[in-house]
Amino acid sequence: MNLAPLAQTLLPMLQSPAGAVLFVPLYALWVTLLLPGVWASMLAGALYGTWWGSLIVFLGACLGAEAAFLLGRHWLRDWARRQLQRTPKLLAIEQGVSREGLKLVLLTRLSPAFPFSLLNLAYGLSDVSLRDYNIGLIGILPGTILFCGLGALAGDVARFGEVLSGEADAGTWTLRIVGLLATVASVWLVGRAAQRALTPPGSP
Repeated sequence: MNLAPLAQTLLPMLQSPAGAVLFVPLYALWVTLLLPGVWASMLAGALYGTWWGSLIVFLGACLGAEAAFLLGRHWLRDWARRQLQRTPKLLAIEQGVSREGLKLVLLTRLSPAFPFSLLNLAYGLSDVSLRDYNIGLIGILPGTILFCGLGALAGDVARFGEVLSGEADAGTWTLRIVGLLATVASVWLVGRAAQRALTPPGSP
């Protein structure tokens, strides 16, 4: 099936102001259905740029995360438990969050090593309060900016030849790439901190 004509129709629609507004609930639905948000975040970056894309993704991710959390805590608890049993790491997060609270919510949100959509189920099954859960959503901002930045960079990749020939501002590209590398390094360090926080006291 050739999806190119469909993409050529939909993408210009999404690039409009109305399309940007529509992208928020679409992203929320994507998250609620437990689908990986990386590619959707990069698409937002390519469509709207790093900063507008990050804002749009953050709003959609928060809405979807709230829905998945409430479903896991109240209405789909048994189903959510079965899903987590397939991933021992997420079960460890559930237990760790119940023990550490907001601190671990923030650490795991900051690290893309933990799947965002499934984390919402783990939080829903844990003893973390709704207040701490909502505050912890701030932690998705660095990863959101990272993936939207990568999408924006990919969207501009056709201009790379202009940079090499001196026809475009190489300084802007340099700052963008350095910023992305710094974000990657920060996210990696936070991921290591989250892994240490998940290790039970007294473990080797």
